[in-house]
Amino acid sequence: MGLKQNVSLLKGLRYDGKGPMLTFVLHRIAGLGMGIFVTMHILTSFLGGQIGGFLNDIYMHWAFQLFMFFCVLFHAINGLRITIIDLFPGMLEYLREAIWVEWAVFLPVYGIAVIVILSTAVGS
Repeated sequence: MGLKQNVSLLKGLRYDGKGPMLTFVLHRIAGLGMGIFVTMHILTSFLGGQIGGFLNDIYMHWAFQLFMFFCVLFHAINGLRITIIDLFPGMLEYLREAIWVEWAVFLPVYGIAVIVILSTAVGS
């Protein structure tokens, strides 16, 4: 018999998990974003024509590029943190510190990418 808990959606959204919950949710969003990108990419190659051109225009837009780079970079860095904690269970007591290190690596790298992508978008 499964664990039965009555938690409403509103109560679940009010959960204050802070860093670990934020990385959990962002990891899922990033994975979903990459899955949508791969699906669009496959559809572009199969459909071609105007639909393929429309999807290709979406790829080339700077906002989509920023979103995709966020998805790939965050998913990779967070996945690396999860892997390290899984391989070394003693690190679990330093989970919040590991999340801070993750953000300390992610934010400057993503910030540089934002500057490059936006300067390229404005320049061309």
